[in-house]
Amino acid sequence: MSNEQMAPETKGVAVQLLATIDLGPEIEGMAGRQLRMRMVTIEPGGVFGPVHNHIDRPGIVYILQGTITDHRNGTATDYGPGVGWPEDRNTTHWLENRGTVAACEISVDIVRQT
Repeated sequence: MSNEQMAPETKGVAVQLLATIDLGPEIEGMAGRQLRMRMVTIEPGGVFGPVHNHIDRPGIVYILQGTITDHRNGTATDYGPGVGWPEDRNTTHWLENRGTVAACEISVDIVRQT
């Protein structure tokens, strides 16, 4: 079984919604979607799981503090402050904080409005 398939459930994660924009009036063809910005904090030992994908939900992540380990395609990659990653339709992953301090990221994505 791959590393991704064994990802634990979410624990030690706080998500704060910072802002949204209704994209329907802004861009033709984007009705029902919004641009969303969130601050995600993962405590030491915390996990943002289980495995999830970004099909129909592209985004970009930027790390403010701490280190976040991104698990995808059987590879674990550590990202620290000032670095981030894209999340496109080919992204299937889960995240964890293996460090000793809280890790904080800004996540911006396009989502369907609920």
